[in-house]
Amino acid sequence: MNALTVNLESVIEMTDEQFFKLCQKNRELRFERTANGDLIIMPPTGGETGNRNAGITAQLWIWNEQNKQGIVFDSSTCFKLPNGADRSPDASWLKLERWDVLTDDEKQKFPPICPDFVIELLSPSDSLKTTQEKMKEYIDNGVGLGILINRKSRQVEIYRPGKEIEVLESPATVSGEDVLKGFVLNLGMIW
Repeated sequence: MNALTVNLESVIEMTDEQFFKLCQKNRELRFERTANGDLIIMPPTGGETGNRNAGITAQLWIWNEQNKQGIVFDSSTCFKLPNGADRSPDASWLKLERWDVLTDDEKQKFPPICPDFVIELLSPSDSLKTTQEKMKEYIDNGVGLGILINRKSRQVEIYRPGKEIEVLESPATVSGEDVLKGFVLNLGMIW
């Protein structure tokens, strides 16, 4: 099953608070919202994708525990991006000083901030084109480094602000570069 996009524009203009409540009342569903207000209902991942997502988040969390320079988020976290979209990357990281300026209420709900680093793992139900557009949206909204992993083609796409997308063929590892100094994502368990 692919994600379902519902255009609510002519029916209702959903506020941020209403969107948050919708997500809280329907915890078994995964929602995102585009910058123009379209509601995206995403199917849950299968076991293999969920396991690999957990491994990616674990690697990021372990690295962060060693340097304590930021906060790690899993795929359940929805961020309110500067362009108005509500997005949930599979794994993400935010510098601690940026997290600390948010209010307690902002931290409890959907943080109104764009992560510094995101990873998306393409699942069988994801559209490559749609996920690539989402990666570009992250970069346009302030992400310093984005990684899109496509298991089917064994490719990794690296997104950086102001640069062409770099495509790697079956890499064993991917670096966090200057955004996450010292972080190396081991892709052995992903492939």
